[in-house]
Amino acid sequence: MRYSELCDKEVVNVNDCRCFGTVRDIDFDPKCGEINALIVPGPPKYFGCLCHDFEFWIPWCKIVKIGPDIILVELDEKEMKKKL
Repeated sequence: MRYSELCDKEVVNVNDCRCFGTVRDIDFDPKCGEINALIVPGPPKYFGCLCHDFEFWIPWCKIVKIGPDIILVELDEKEMKKKL
């Protein structure tokens, strides 16, 4: 799978069926090339016009399934927020 294909998919939490948005970046280990986490921007502030307060870091081990249109993850929202 290519990075561009991964970025087109919606990320959905299977615990509460909440959609987090689409993948915007990845975090990987430069030594071995493994993907550590998917990075999804958090909700925008200032009525959706400007920047984000935080982003969601979704560990690769928390991904349940990657389908044709969606990425299913299983985790608690508090454990994946990272302040910008």
